[in-house]
Amino acid sequence: MSDLPSEINRFVDLFAGGLNVGINVKAQKIYANDQINYLIEMYELFKQQSVDETVTAIENIIEKYNLSKENVKGYNALRNDYNSSKGVLELFVITCYSFNHQIRFNNSHQFNTPFGKGRSSYNSSIKKNLVDFCVALQEKSIVLSNDDFMRFDFTEFGVNDVVYCDPPYLITTGSYNDGKRGFKDWSVKEENELLELLDALNDRGVKFALSNVFQHKGLTNDILIEWSKKYRVTYINKSYSNCNYQFKEKESKTVEVLITNYKVGESCQLRLET
Repeated sequence: MSDLPSEINRFVDLFAGGLNVGINVKAQKIYANDQINYLIEMYELFKQQSVDETVTAIENIIEKYNLSKENVKGYNALRNDYNSSKGVLELFVITCYSFNHQIRFNNSHQFNTPFGKGRSSYNSSIKKNLVDFCVALQEKSIVLSNDDFMRFDFTEFGVNDVVYCDPPYLITTGSYNDGKRGFKDWSVKEENELLELLDALNDRGVKFALSNVFQHKGLTNDILIEWSKKYRVTYINKSYSNCNYQFKEKESKTVEVLITNYKVGESCQLRLET
């Protein structure tokens, strides 16, 4: 991620998810946290088990269920078995064959993503990415945790440390934040708690970067927009970086931003037009 400081002591990926950011950061120590315990358990296994053992075990599961882009029966059989056993590698394999590679649970923590027929599969590209991911987990100094973001201990963090947040977005509804998947939802309460946490980190000199959206499908996150005026805003789509840009509720654009308390590029204030 090029918008991060060039030298980092400790880096926290507070809402790690797929760990795409944390795994690629150059830092003395990396903390990866997520509320979905199944993801953290998977990363723990990838970290502890040899890469060859992991790849062989995954390919054995694929062979056992005769998985392919067309075999829906094999996919459903694996999904049913996973929901009974909660096997860590079974979850990884299901995701390889699920619709859009999504991880989705119901309120009873039963995996319920449908089959990605004709599209999703375990292929050479996924295998290479998996091997690279496992090697990085084992070679880098990475601490994994499964906590609510408000319980993460920032006591020892200081000016050479960076906290990165890619939380659920308040004005979007996904399978991770609708409160119906057996995990904590994301509401105005959580939004304000996170922003207050980032303010507190800023007061102590800790650097932070927050990925989020100002607008999505005609909705605007007014809480975030007002709060962001204290910091620097980088627009992911550079066409929105014009300070005279005006949002209209009838427009359906998604405006993605990176908000930081350190300089990564030009920033501007936002004007709203209703």
